[in-house]
Amino acid sequence: MARIFIISNRVAVPKAGLQPGGLEVALKATLKKHTCVWLGWSGELSDTARTQTFHKGRNAYVVTDLGGDDFEEYYNGFANRVLWPIFHYRLDLAEFSRRDLSGYWRVNNQFADELVQRLKPDDIVWVHDYHLIPLAKVLRERGVNNRIGFFLHIPLPPPEILTAMPNHDTLIPALGDYDLVGFQTDGDAANFARYLARELGTPTHISHRLGDGERAMRIGTFPVGIETREFNRLAGRAVRTQLVGQVMKSIPGVLMIGVDRLDYSKGIPARLEAYERFLAAHPEWHGKITYLQITPKSRSQIKEYSEMAEAVNATAGRINGAYSNAAWSPMRYVNRPYSRTALSGLYRAAKVGLVTPMRDGMNLVAKEFVAAQDDEDPGVLILSRFAGAASEFGAAVLVNPYDPDAVGAAIARAMAMPLEERRRRHSELFAALLRNDIADWGDNFLKALGTGNKLRAIDAIKDFVPPAGIA
Repeated sequence: MARIFIISNRVAVPKAGLQPGGLEVALKATLKKHTCVWLGWSGELSDTARTQTFHKGRNAYVVTDLGGDDFEEYYNGFANRVLWPIFHYRLDLAEFSRRDLSGYWRVNNQFADELVQRLKPDDIVWVHDYHLIPLAKVLRERGVNNRIGFFLHIPLPPPEILTAMPNHDTLIPALGDYDLVGFQTDGDAANFARYLARELGTPTHISHRLGDGERAMRIGTFPVGIETREFNRLAGRAVRTQLVGQVMKSIPGVLMIGVDRLDYSKGIPARLEAYERFLAAHPEWHGKITYLQITPKSRSQIKEYSEMAEAVNATAGRINGAYSNAAWSPMRYVNRPYSRTALSGLYRAAKVGLVTPMRDGMNLVAKEFVAAQDDEDPGVLILSRFAGAASEFGAAVLVNPYDPDAVGAAIARAMAMPLEERRRRHSELFAALLRNDIADWGDNFLKALGTGNKLRAIDAIKDFVPPAGIA
C-alpha cells in the first residue's frame, strides 16, 4: 500500500495536552484516512545528527535535529529574513546573504537524505511551504521518481517582486521538479504562471502543464479551510465556559476581537491606529465597545519582531491612556496563546471580528470567526482584501488595511449593522466555508497529484491567462 510522506519544517508529533497547530489541523483528515509518515525538524538543536521516530496508530513521525548554524542560516536566515518578507510583498525587510542561502539548501539536502532512506517506489511525497521549495529538485538529483507535490501556504507575489530576490532564477524554477504545485488562491497561482512566462519563456497563455511526458508539472488552487460544523459546535459549548463568562462580565457593551501572531504581515500596528481613528470619530461608542487583541509573540529573537512588539505595546498604551475612564478601557492587548476551544468561545461572544493583515496566504482566523457565530445573532467579519480568505468571503466587510480611516469607518458600520443584514452576510460566508471544508482538502490535493504515472485532473486544476502585454 502506498504511503503518504508529509514533509514540513516542523512536525506535529502527537503529545498529550498539546494544542494542535495550523498544519496539523489542516492535515487531520489526511492523517486519519491514509498511512502517513510525517518528516521534518524536531525543533531541537544538536551538534550531532539525531533522528527519532515516533508512532501513533499506523502513522509515523520522523524528526531530525538541526545544528546551530543550520537554524541560523536556514530558518532564521533565508526562510524568515528573505522568503517570508518577499513572499509577503516586503522587499524592504529582506536581508539576503549567500551564507544563509547555502544553509537553506544544506537543510533541504539533509531532509532529502532522511527521506530517501525510507521511500518506497509507490509512496507519495507531499511537501509543505516556503522552507522546502527546492526539496523535489534535490530528491530528483538522488534518483527519486515518486510523485511529489508541493503546497505553498503563504502568498506568492508577482514576478515584479520575485525577480528582485537574488538567486530567484535558481530557486523558483526548482518548483518545476514537482508534479503538482498548489496555491491558496487563483491570484497566487496566476503570479506563478506569470513568473514562468517571463523567466522561462513559456507561452503567454500558459496551460496548467509545464514540461512533457511523465515529469510535467501542473499548477492547482486548493484553498485551505477549517472543520466548519465541528468548530461551530465547539464554539456553542465554549461560549458557556467560565473564561468567556468572566470576559463578558468584565466589559461594558460589546466585544470586538482580533487574534494574530505578532508578525508584520498581520497589520497589527495599522489596525490599532484604525481603532484609534474610530474612537476619535465616534465618541458615541465610548464605553460601549471593548477591543480584545490576542497576539502571542512570534520569532522574538529577530530584531524586527521585537521592535514591532514594543511599538504595538506603546500604541495600545496610548489608546487606553487617551480614552479610558474608571469604568472602561477601550482595549485589552494580551501576549499569551489560548486554546482553540477558548478562542472559539470568544469568537462566538464577539460582535465584530477584526482581521486586517497587510498580506496573508489564507487567514484561518477569519474562517474560524465565521464558523463560530450563532446564525440567529451573528457577529460581523471585517476582513482585509489582501487576505487569501477574501477571495471566498465577498460577503464580509472588506477593507484596505493601509487606510486606517476606512477601517475605522468599517468598525462603525459593523457596530451599527442591522440584524437582517448580519444574518444575510453570515449565511453567505458560512456557505462558502462548507464549500471548502478541510475534510476534503487533503484528498483534493492528493487526487490531483495522482497515485500512478498519470495525473488525474480535477476541477481545482486551472488554466491561467496572464493579462495582455506581460509576457
